[in-house]
Amino acid sequence: MTDQPDDLLPATRRALLHRLATVQAEGRTPSLVGAVVRDGRTVWTGARSMIDDHAPTPDVQYRIGSITKTFAAVLVLRLRDEGLLDLADPLERHLPGTAAGDATVAQLLSHTAGLAAETPGPWWERTEGTLRPELADLLDEQPLRHPRGRRFHYSNPGYALLGALVERLRGAPWGDVLAREVLDPLGLTRTSLLPRAPHAGGFAVHPWADVMLPEPLTDTGRMAPAGQLWSTAADLARWAAFLADGDPRVLAAETRAEMRRPAAPAEEDWSAGYGLGLQLRRRDGGLLFGHTGSMPGFRAGLWVGEREGVAAVALANSTSGTPSPAALAADLIAIVAEHEPPMPRPWRPLADLDESLLALTGPWYWGPQGFTLRLRAERALELVPLAAPGGPGSRFRPGPDGTWTGLDGYYAGETLRVVRAADGSPVHLDLGSFVLTREPYGPASVVPGGVEPGGWRPA
Repeated sequence: MTDQPDDLLPATRRALLHRLATVQAEGRTPSLVGAVVRDGRTVWTGARSMIDDHAPTPDVQYRIGSITKTFAAVLVLRLRDEGLLDLADPLERHLPGTAAGDATVAQLLSHTAGLAAETPGPWWERTEGTLRPELADLLDEQPLRHPRGRRFHYSNPGYALLGALVERLRGAPWGDVLAREVLDPLGLTRTSLLPRAPHAGGFAVHPWADVMLPEPLTDTGRMAPAGQLWSTAADLARWAAFLADGDPRVLAAETRAEMRRPAAPAEEDWSAGYGLGLQLRRRDGGLLFGHTGSMPGFRAGLWVGEREGVAAVALANSTSGTPSPAALAADLIAIVAEHEPPMPRPWRPLADLDESLLALTGPWYWGPQGFTLRLRAERALELVPLAAPGGPGSRFRPGPDGTWTGLDGYYAGETLRVVRAADGSPVHLDLGSFVLTREPYGPASVVPGGVEPGGWRPA
């Protein structure tokens, strides 16, 4: 059992370690290691093992399974940001000759290409990649299970194809590109395609008896981008910090935010979704983003709590078991949030003020519905319904042409324009053709369809 004290309170560290130990015991896991990240740095690690007085350190490698997909997605989005591809491009444009050529890059990233979940032939996770030497071996002759773009259907071969896309456009093996563009800049020195000592062995635990069976440690070849990577709690803590706080050398902040927006079709009140290479979960009113992972002998979970400002990682060397490392990682975030809720940022006035923007603030009306327009830092605006003054509003980013672009909700991507009188005073707001005025339905001259000449009246 290990515990690395830092700036968490002793009671918090004790609660974290107790939860990890409980999961290791109840899940009958040979070993389990976890880490917590806050404010971009690791503030706690803990471990538990079936061997008395021994537990893995944060630098012991485990197989991380589909957490690998988060790395693959970052490589693809780097290509997009460099202008080498568009997310709307069909795969065929850059990687001809596959059975999924008309699927778009975005559909592959978000698992909406309709592709089969697994490869044809034997179980790829427990067999050598030499059984699937060519891209044509990753899908059968009829790879579609659903119409393109209609629903979320998880596809491991889809991410193998994305890895091949990276290789084609970079002219180098996927693992080499990953090391050069991501692992080395972020200092992830213990993340690799194949295991490097010290690493854990993978085991299956019998469902009805406390006995174990070693699992094969295979090289999956072309399927590597779907789940091949080995990593450590320490390295994945750094990766979680990157997903949360970023590093412009690797990926722009706007692109990281794009990764955690729901890209797959979802219900309005969704509880689970998928972005571009990131799984999304709603928990207790907040958003977790990250990924789960499993390979024979290993399971893993990495979550970032957007509201809590805390991330957690959990790695286990068993094929199955309940609770899962992914559930543990979510629990670790909840424990820190409960014991040490984040301090709110101090209020500060704006660094500068444009009087013409100040004149826009206050109440506006779309027909009879009232809103408040607030001025935020760096000329940003926020539109909040008067019926929910303390609730979240729609945010707008300023553009160089004097307009604003919606960032979220119904108005995401829509343009907000200020229509001014000859003297420069604001008359009304045009928000994607909706007209907002200073008074309910007034002045009549700017309201689409006009206003009844008699105006407001009693019943």
